[in-house]
Amino acid sequence: MSVVLIAYDGTDNAQRAVTHVGQFVLAQRVVVLTVWTPIRPGSDPVSVDLDGPPDPPDLDDLDDLDIAYADAQRTNDEGLRLAKSAGLSAEPLCVAVTGTVWRTIIEAADRIEADLIVTGTRGTTGLRSLLQSSVSDHVLRHGKRPVLIVPPGT
Repeated sequence: MSVVLIAYDGTDNAQRAVTHVGQFVLAQRVVVLTVWTPIRPGSDPVSVDLDGPPDPPDLDDLDDLDIAYADAQRTNDEGLRLAKSAGLSAEPLCVAVTGTVWRTIIEAADRIEADLIVTGTRGTTGLRSLLQSSVSDHVLRHGKRPVLIVPPGT
């Protein structure tokens, strides 16, 4: 195994997944991925712009202002620390969601040519699991790479 992508959202199940990778998977490269949903600021209050239409916002500046991005970075840093404490030589990756979280995970895995995607699961069962497919279930069904789904702990 050379490249492993760990989907990390800060939950107990994601923490458990990182720990399992450290215990059971040998990899040359481990990438801790946190997917985040941008929160774009609303439009400015009405103002008078005497030199014509308002200038478009600078997208790089918006990332600096986006609290969701800052939160994702903190979550990813936590996952990275956990991975390193589990003996993994890991690198961070934060990606803004494109459509759905599961599709973003698959696209990130494709981009880094991951040999394995690792994710935790919420562990729903029964009728609820039939009505609500999990992110890990979608990654498993729609991705074209092996997926290790670590179940919730007891």
